[in-house]
Amino acid sequence: MDLVLNFQNVTTIGFLSLTFLVFLIFHFCPSKVGNKGREPPMASGAWPILGHLLVLAGSKTPHKTLGTMANKYGPLFTIKLGSKCALVLSNWEMAKECYTINDLVVSSRSKLVAIEHIAYNQASFGFAPYGPFWREMRKIVTMFLSNRRMELLSHVRVIEVKTSIKELFHVWSSSKNDSGYLLVEMKQWFTQLVFNIVFQTMAGKRLFGGTSMIKEKEAEKIVKALREFMHMLGVCTVADAVPILRWMKLGVKAMKETAKELDIVLDEWLVEHHKMRGNLGQKVEKDQDFMDTMISMLDGVTIDGFDADTINKATTLALILGATDTSTVTLTWVVCFLLRNPLVLKKVKEELKIQIGEKRFINESDINKLVYLQAIVKETLRLYPPGPLSAPREFTEDCNLGGYHIKKGTRLITNLWKIHTDPSIWPNPLEFKPERFLTTHKDIDVKGQDFELLPFGSGRRICPGISFGLHMIYLILANFLHSFEISNGSSEPVDMTENLGMTNEKATPLEILVKPCFSFSPKYYETM
Repeated sequence: MDLVLNFQNVTTIGFLSLTFLVFLIFHFCPSKVGNKGREPPMASGAWPILGHLLVLAGSKTPHKTLGTMANKYGPLFTIKLGSKCALVLSNWEMAKECYTINDLVVSSRSKLVAIEHIAYNQASFGFAPYGPFWREMRKIVTMFLSNRRMELLSHVRVIEVKTSIKELFHVWSSSKNDSGYLLVEMKQWFTQLVFNIVFQTMAGKRLFGGTSMIKEKEAEKIVKALREFMHMLGVCTVADAVPILRWMKLGVKAMKETAKELDIVLDEWLVEHHKMRGNLGQKVEKDQDFMDTMISMLDGVTIDGFDADTINKATTLALILGATDTSTVTLTWVVCFLLRNPLVLKKVKEELKIQIGEKRFINESDINKLVYLQAIVKETLRLYPPGPLSAPREFTEDCNLGGYHIKKGTRLITNLWKIHTDPSIWPNPLEFKPERFLTTHKDIDVKGQDFELLPFGSGRRICPGISFGLHMIYLILANFLHSFEISNGSSEPVDMTENLGMTNEKATPLEILVKPCFSFSPKYYETM
């Protein structure tokens, strides 16, 4: 979640004029004030009109800034996002109360400018308000991402991981240095592999690689547009901060251009799916990607004013965005932690050797035996959750939470990072210690029922792709570590600086040295 205010090229004079105008409107127009109980404390430091946006745009990441505020104001406090009030939740007990007792009234989304113009005007279930349309879409998505469906589509993940491992071995064979190592930028390697798996699963397309059905320039254009999409979703525009200025349509042109680029691509894919369906009839279930499934389930109907094709494109795009960035970010941070903790790297390599041996590919059925590898992923998700501030929700009714009265229309921001580093729950909270998930915290899971650890959220709006994401992360990580030795590509410790963005991305490239495990014969890589 990027709370950096973007004025969308408004000139300084123009913006100051707007600010003065809005100040006059708010100052002289009476507001209705109702007090139905004790309200959460409001953080100090708010600016006129802009609220706390400039505070959150400081040098620290927003989740750490809000974490510092929580130390002062407590587990529930409010901030101003322009003219909108947001409740910041920073405690596992409050999270439990919120996502159980009050979950129904906090399961909706705000209609931001970006969502209107680049997310098909809330046709995508991820951005849709809570209601019949959202529930229907959630059913379809949950069905597609069920464990049974993931088993039927496991061949996609296996083929792509094998292909990427084999390709990396070939690059090493031709480009290794005198010490037998190859320098690899892992953020890029993970990105290409994850994108291939996700695009194959959702749209039957392979984005990168020699056998790709998509040309290289088009693939780069798609990735660029997706990144712009993510950036626009994370930017608080002037119109979001001060809704009365929405009529000015600041920044809308750029949003529409990005939306058009992605829609053209999605529309082409959808046309191909309709043609294939017409030529071959109903596909065998195990071969259906998500677009196929949506065509079958929707069958041309209109729901809540959205036609079937729009719903298909919007939901496919949402799943692609949700699965690619978060998985790539998590894999990148895992490798960072392993390079900074050589004893942990040694232990996971030993586990792989004992449980798998040295002569075969690791299949998904092997993952249950790799308990230390799973603990490493959990500990990474604890310290660097992909979205350290959960996607904002909006209270649709007045309610009580933690003894406070929360007004309808208040936005909710859950500071997952603060919850995950609570010293009363996690001893030495900032220390990377996977062993805690094998001992003191072995019964805590990441699937939304243990409120001390919520990397995927909780309640009705919990991420529906938890199983898919974890399957992919475990399979990629296990086979990469099993097939290659790794070491830091620099004499300096791995940089752990985070980007200010929708996801908790590493700010700098991750260049590491890799070489094949020489106990494996070249045949191991060639026959993958």
